[in-house]
Amino acid sequence: MALPWRTRAPSKRPHASAVSATLPSVHKIHDLVAVVDTYLKPEQVAEIYRAYLFGAEAHEGQCRMSGEPYIFHPLAVALILAEMRLDYESIIAALLHDVMEDTGTRKEELAHAFGEEVAELVDGVSKLTHIHFESKAEAQAENFRKMMLAMVRDLRVILIKLADRLHNMRTLGIMRPDKCRRIARETLEIYAPIAHRLGMNRVRLELEELGFAAHWPLRHRVLAEAVRKARGNRREVINRIETSLGERLQQEGITCEVQGRQKHLYSLYRKMVHKHLSFGEVLDLYAFRIVVDSVDTCYRVLGVVHNLYKPKPGTFKDYIAIPKANGYQSLHTVLFNPYGFPIEVQIRTRDMDQVAEAGIAAHWLYKTDGSSSSAQSRARDWLRGLLELQQYAGDSMEFLEHVKIDLFPDEVYVFTPQGEIRVLPRGATPVDFAYAVHSDVGNTCVAARVNQHLVPLRSELLTGQTVEIITAAGARPNPAWLDFVVTAKARSAIRNYLKNLKEDDAIALGRRLLERALGSLSLSLDSLPDGRLQALLAQTGSESLDQLLAEIGLGKRMPLLTARALAPEGQDEAPEVGDSAGESRPLSIRGTEGMVVSFARCCRPIPGDSILGFLSAGRGIVIHTQSCKNVGEFRNKPDKWIDVQWEPQTEGEFPVEVRAQVANQRGVLATVAAAIAEMHANIEHVQMDERDGSHSSLTLLITVTDRRHLARILRRLRHLESVLRIQRTR
Repeated sequence: MALPWRTRAPSKRPHASAVSATLPSVHKIHDLVAVVDTYLKPEQVAEIYRAYLFGAEAHEGQCRMSGEPYIFHPLAVALILAEMRLDYESIIAALLHDVMEDTGTRKEELAHAFGEEVAELVDGVSKLTHIHFESKAEAQAENFRKMMLAMVRDLRVILIKLADRLHNMRTLGIMRPDKCRRIARETLEIYAPIAHRLGMNRVRLELEELGFAAHWPLRHRVLAEAVRKARGNRREVINRIETSLGERLQQEGITCEVQGRQKHLYSLYRKMVHKHLSFGEVLDLYAFRIVVDSVDTCYRVLGVVHNLYKPKPGTFKDYIAIPKANGYQSLHTVLFNPYGFPIEVQIRTRDMDQVAEAGIAAHWLYKTDGSSSSAQSRARDWLRGLLELQQYAGDSMEFLEHVKIDLFPDEVYVFTPQGEIRVLPRGATPVDFAYAVHSDVGNTCVAARVNQHLVPLRSELLTGQTVEIITAAGARPNPAWLDFVVTAKARSAIRNYLKNLKEDDAIALGRRLLERALGSLSLSLDSLPDGRLQALLAQTGSESLDQLLAEIGLGKRMPLLTARALAPEGQDEAPEVGDSAGESRPLSIRGTEGMVVSFARCCRPIPGDSILGFLSAGRGIVIHTQSCKNVGEFRNKPDKWIDVQWEPQTEGEFPVEVRAQVANQRGVLATVAAAIAEMHANIEHVQMDERDGSHSSLTLLITVTDRRHLARILRRLRHLESVLRIQRTR
């Protein structure tokens, strides 16, 4: 196919019939031209037609699984965007969005033919096809990460991707059932929530309905049939309610538009699943939307409908005063009507209605400056948050996990002490709030006040509460926070901090281990010539000494072998591991080494026990007692064992398990717990098993400072009348 623009620029918009004569009418280029011709300049429409010819030639000979020419798909995607009235660069990028991925076209060619802006848009939507990944899940996660970062630079990337996914969902039926379910699940988990997060309600609803039908086809058919029957039974009632609402508002002199609508199947299905309801128990199948001219009229309408039908307590929500995170604004209320079932009423202005349906696309669709700018600014705030997540995330899979967490549909609205509103996902805690304020506030958080009262950091926040975070300069994140935080920002920031903390601990431990191994060769790290150290770094592939030390501290490299490699020739002989001469200086354990020294759960060593250290790849040193039954299993790996000892002054508390046989009488657990508390110990876990009618077995995990502390606790418990026997478990 000849490309006329390579020899001369068209003087007027080319006629489409010559190229598209074989296309069915729904996909013909003149359908797209007819839409864009209503709002774009003639020269821009000509560029769109030129892009169509470019794409048609690039995809020539390629077909979709349905057998139709591949160019049908880019045309359909472009038509979806044209109906949103997007600019001509977006339409061109939609027509060319697969040429980099599926043909030999390079980004430079696109930039030369259509400009850098179009090339960047196409590149943002294209998948990473030239990079090898270990798994399909990793490849999908990296593709998603690339697309989201391109969104940060240009919002139009996600609009093109959503239109692409929407057309793929519309034509999904040709694929294998297993592939349909996989694509439908991805749509429901990622793309529909993104459309919701960007306020694109119309796109979201269609993606959800198509995804529901493809993922659970039987459930979809059963629910659709049930709704059809219910709608038939209530059609006359719904019409009466719609008429009565319209007439009452007209009597009050309010000009408005009343729209009755049936709730969508997927939202009904989710409600049935989450609230464990049968279809017959779902009462609010119908909703009414009242669209007026001004915000003042919205509140007048609210009073009228509350006077007409009684409102259901606790269901009124004012999203006009406090918009949703995606810019959505409306008044919501649920009313009881005389016909025995509740109805939801949404009241909004026309501008709010446009933004509610189109979201960020309203900027192009309606060319409004005020209402749509709110949705766009909120979208950009969210995308800036994604950029911060990307900086914290270790890999693409972790980034995708964080984004999924961040796509919660339900929000709570809480206040800072200065009265600023913070929007958080439902279930958020004060720790989530702290990280929403700033990462440094979250990292140094030690306590929180909610409505002037101190609360645990795992407390769930509720709408309307005022939250104050108490920080301390020396505080740092607690790994236990990961068990209850719900926001992606909090989770990624905590993980990033702990990851860096573990690396610092690993470097410090690696230095101690290497110095100890070098000491057995009468060497030290400081005395080594730089050339020898640089040669070893090159040999091992380590970028720096810190990286080498971290690998030693994490158990990925043996310290003695590293020391021998650093020793001068003829001085690299050392006694075998375990030989007293070579292991004359046991490594001292303080209990404060951090995350790279852990204590085995099988024997739970405490200061005062005779101990051994086992180098475990990725975990550092795992400490066992000399008498641990698992030590024998590792005797065939002598190179992994390290001679360790407790420092005279250890710090911290160490868990140890004790088992007691107690009399089966009222209050025995409370008596034992009180005695342990008297001895300044804490109970982390307790399990009680009844052995017979008169005796029970009590297993306690308590924290102690050393063996002497444990001995005092056991001695105190043996004096209790209800304790028959007690011992430390091995």
